[in-house]
Amino acid sequence: MAQGFFVSKTLVLVGVLISAAALATIIALAVVYAQEKQKNSGSDLPEIPDTDSPSPSSLPTSSLPTSSLLPPSSPTPTPPPQPWDKYRLPETLKPEHYDLLLWPRLDKDPQKNYYFTGSSTVFFRCHQDTDVILIHCNKLTLAKWEDGELAKLHTTDDSPPPKIERSWLTNDTQYLVIKLRSKLSSGTNYSLSTEFEGALADDLSGFYRSEYINEHGKTRVIATTQMQPTDARKAFPCFDEPAMKATFNITLKYKEEYKAISNMLPLDNYTVTENKINWKVTTFNQTPKMSTYLLAFIVSDFEYLNEIANGTLIRIWARKQAIDEGQGNYALNVTGKILQFFESYYNITYPLPKSDQIALPDFNAGAMENWGLVTYRETALLYHPDLSSAGNKERVLKVIAHELAHQWFGNLVTIKWWNDLWLNEGFASYVEYLGADKVEQGWNVKDLIVLKDVYKVFAIDALTSSHPLSSDEIEINTPAEINELFDAISYSKGASILRMLSNFLTERVFVKGLNAYLQKFSYGNTVYTDLFGCLQEAVNESNLKLPGTINEIMSRWTRQMGFPVVTIDTKSGHVSQKHFLLDPNSTVTRPSKYNYTWIVPITWMKRNSAPQTDWLLNSQGLFPIMNPSGDEWILANINVTGYYRVNYDEENWKKLVNHLLINHTDLPVINRAQIMADSFNLARAKYRNTTAALETTRYLSKELEYIPWEAALENLAYFQLMFDRNDVFGPMRDYMRQQVENLYNHFKTETNNWTKFPDSLMDQYSMINAVRVACGHGLLDCQEMAQAFYRKWMNNSMVNPIPVDLKSSVYCNAIALGNEKQWDFAWKMLQKTTIATEADKLRSALACTKQSWLLNRYLEYTLDTSKIRKQDATKTIISIARNVIGQPLAWDFIRAKWKYIYQQYGGGSFSFSSLIKGVTERFSTEFELQQLEQFKKDNQEIGFGSGTRALEQALENTKANIKWVDENKDSVKKWFITAVKPQSSKIKSLL
Repeated sequence: MAQGFFVSKTLVLVGVLISAAALATIIALAVVYAQEKQKNSGSDLPEIPDTDSPSPSSLPTSSLPTSSLLPPSSPTPTPPPQPWDKYRLPETLKPEHYDLLLWPRLDKDPQKNYYFTGSSTVFFRCHQDTDVILIHCNKLTLAKWEDGELAKLHTTDDSPPPKIERSWLTNDTQYLVIKLRSKLSSGTNYSLSTEFEGALADDLSGFYRSEYINEHGKTRVIATTQMQPTDARKAFPCFDEPAMKATFNITLKYKEEYKAISNMLPLDNYTVTENKINWKVTTFNQTPKMSTYLLAFIVSDFEYLNEIANGTLIRIWARKQAIDEGQGNYALNVTGKILQFFESYYNITYPLPKSDQIALPDFNAGAMENWGLVTYRETALLYHPDLSSAGNKERVLKVIAHELAHQWFGNLVTIKWWNDLWLNEGFASYVEYLGADKVEQGWNVKDLIVLKDVYKVFAIDALTSSHPLSSDEIEINTPAEINELFDAISYSKGASILRMLSNFLTERVFVKGLNAYLQKFSYGNTVYTDLFGCLQEAVNESNLKLPGTINEIMSRWTRQMGFPVVTIDTKSGHVSQKHFLLDPNSTVTRPSKYNYTWIVPITWMKRNSAPQTDWLLNSQGLFPIMNPSGDEWILANINVTGYYRVNYDEENWKKLVNHLLINHTDLPVINRAQIMADSFNLARAKYRNTTAALETTRYLSKELEYIPWEAALENLAYFQLMFDRNDVFGPMRDYMRQQVENLYNHFKTETNNWTKFPDSLMDQYSMINAVRVACGHGLLDCQEMAQAFYRKWMNNSMVNPIPVDLKSSVYCNAIALGNEKQWDFAWKMLQKTTIATEADKLRSALACTKQSWLLNRYLEYTLDTSKIRKQDATKTIISIARNVIGQPLAWDFIRAKWKYIYQQYGGGSFSFSSLIKGVTERFSTEFELQQLEQFKKDNQEIGFGSGTRALEQALENTKANIKWVDENKDSVKKWFITAVKPQSSKIKSLL
């Protein structure tokens, strides 16, 4: 029998009565409390508001704590999510028009520093009944209206609007929240007015401040903008999503000594006097229907160059000194031609009456395609014919072409949401080459897409931490998640697959579908399938035969990450594909409904035969025609128009390598680059031996063309990163000197000992590579040349004798071979120069010193905006990290200063991804992996912003590097030793 205790029936009855009375009391108190709360608040809002929001004074207080009404064991109920807890706007309200006035104060205020005030009225339509208005607002102080609320609501028909119950701001989701006492009515138009103040900070986002020192030594202040992707809300309260298009009337108020520009031309100018100060007021013409992220308004003392091209006013704005020196002339010369090309290419007239382009001293991105007012870094718009290099000129041309391409593709027709960012950026990154090629037809600039986009993005897309071009909308919500998408996948992979698509459709069909797309969706928003649908219609009309619909073919390239390696067995004609991963032992955790197979267009040729195209539809296929005879070889992916790597059986590889040694010019120049690039990456992924990949470089001693040399150098750079801290690097350095010597001597002769330079852009680039590699790997003649040029400049700093295209190499090597004296001279010249491209070269060169104390001093300079501008800090740190001596210093610096850097530059900065990649790309030891893992752990609470994915990629790359070095160090060292021929005295190094 069980043991227990007993109570009487009477005691039980008394206990039940007491419990019932207590329960009745609790229920009564709860009812009274709820009634009192409802009476005071008049709503069903949670009692405690968002902790990021100010607590409205109308919220009730009670002397009876809620916890006393609940049994101790009862869990606290989780309140349902409110609309303002979500990052995406609801579909209830759609803006139609904004009236916006902004008044920047460009004189420093003793209390407020630099700031701006403004007022905005947004006119919107209600599409679903709602009692909540959500409008984005971030880092703005809103004025209270006479009723104490943060906004004023009106109806457009003068009927009384619903009364505002309360209004507040949220920090995380960045909203002004307005809770109404009754609902807005579907189908009714309303307006919402706000007055606000914000800091005109130097954070390079929203409405921000830029400064420069003019030709008279006076500091001048500029008020300018960078709205993309989510910073228009820092300038004024707005519905800040790309699909929330509206028209805008912009008014700017400023001192008379300045000028104001915006997306449209001025409509009216007048002057008002306040406190004995004259203020100019400019109202601009109404914009077309457009997204908030494309708005721009700038107040500056800049000058401009202008011309009329095909009825469009074109103006190039910059600092007066830059304009006077002719640095805007090249941009003015090419802009009209590029606009004309795109008008023809799109078959749609440029939609605006003017095209302003402005070079800003402080700008975080390279450029921004604001409709009618494109903003640039100075290095991306200004070109000095005597002081800027061939590379500077090409960059200006391509960036202008990129931004002008957006005026139609991105601005006229805009993505619905940021998950399809590639549709904007990938497209502009592709057609920028077409626009540039039209203007400078002798440059062969279209070929550079293989180096600068296809191969660049392959390195990232071969990692398991990559991502698809198009994600689901629900995957991209927060500003940080949006900023992460501004990476090489969206830009370069997008460009690469569109180039592939255009190639197999033919340009005629591609352009036909493109025109239909722009016509159909003008002033609207789209998803990527809308483009594919219009292209499909063009295919149907052209009777083009494809192995599936455009959507069926291309969704495999957009909806799953990565790319295939296509393997061709030339003995049997058997062709297969496999998802290419740099680490073949890694596991892909992201599922794909296509099982990581692609529909692959394979262009190929035999020796002495014309190229042809076949399709690989599944994981494998049989193509007997790809079975060559005798000494014939197969070469696939002609001109690398397909987004895939190619592997062959070893016999075919040997035939291709032998042909390079015998007569390399028989093979297309891009495919000479491809043979090396594919072979090296296949070796890293263990499809080939690493030494077999190195064999492809033996022919380089005969190669004079830029593209093959650059592809080789890009891949050999990985070897240098992995081995420049151990005994492999000595033999590698000897081999590189040996291979580049002929190229160096060729250009030394062609240039008459560096006095007369090639006209061809590709030859100029090849010459630059020759000097860079020869000097960097210790060719004595080259190092002495660099030192002599630099010494001559130091002796007369007023006249720089160094050839423009050799400046980067000469500066770097002279500083590396020198000491504090050479470094300090370059720093002094950096402070003096007013040419942005010259400043870029000097900043990079200062990172070349071998003196660790100078590098540490330079790192500290990056956090002092009086020495290094914010826009240049990241690039400077990366330059230091590329120096084998500077790399551990930069890594220690980043770890020690991460919290400060993150807070200083903001979690949404574009720079964090490249910063993390730059300081970790040499990591190849277990100790460095542990440090990286600890860095991630130590800074979880601080965060990594747009560098979050880059950190995961750095961890993945480091693990792969460790394995690769362990497996290849001995064989690579042996290969380099045996590949080096006896050296002459001329090849001895100064280092």
